[in-house]
Amino acid sequence: MRILGIDPGLAIVGWAVLESERGSLRPIAFGAIRTPAHTDIEARLATIKCDLEAIIDKYKPEEMAIEELFFNTNITTGIAVAEARGVILCTAFSKGVKISEYTPLQVKQAVVGYGKAEKHQVISMVTTILRLKSPPKPDDTADAVAIAICHSQCRASAIGKYYNKR
Repeated sequence: MRILGIDPGLAIVGWAVLESERGSLRPIAFGAIRTPAHTDIEARLATIKCDLEAIIDKYKPEEMAIEELFFNTNITTGIAVAEARGVILCTAFSKGVKISEYTPLQVKQAVVGYGKAEKHQVISMVTTILRLKSPPKPDDTADAVAIAICHSQCRASAIGKYYNKR
């Protein structure tokens, strides 16, 4: 099973493609889609769409796991991320990729075993689980890897059946 993990954002969209087979995980590729600051939002969203289409076409994931939107205090940033997330969801759907969503707490629980784990703990576990020589960079990419790992662990479980409605 090929899983595409996505950490949504407007400036940086972290992505990771993992192969999940009989309980083992193998990294296929990971990286970040970057959009330039001080560019019209329409152009940034178009970049995300085009780059994500290219990733899906190249790696052919069967399922995509994406982090649910978490609003902090900056509502303007939250709206921009929501717009990017909408483009990501629409792109995956149009490419026939099954979509599942996870909260940050679920991702941390699945990867670290503690839902309130700190970012450095998640990055350390991602690196260990996949036996990587160095942590994925930037942090958004490491988050996307964690989201894909979470999906591989949860997709067949009761929690996966509850949260994976699509």
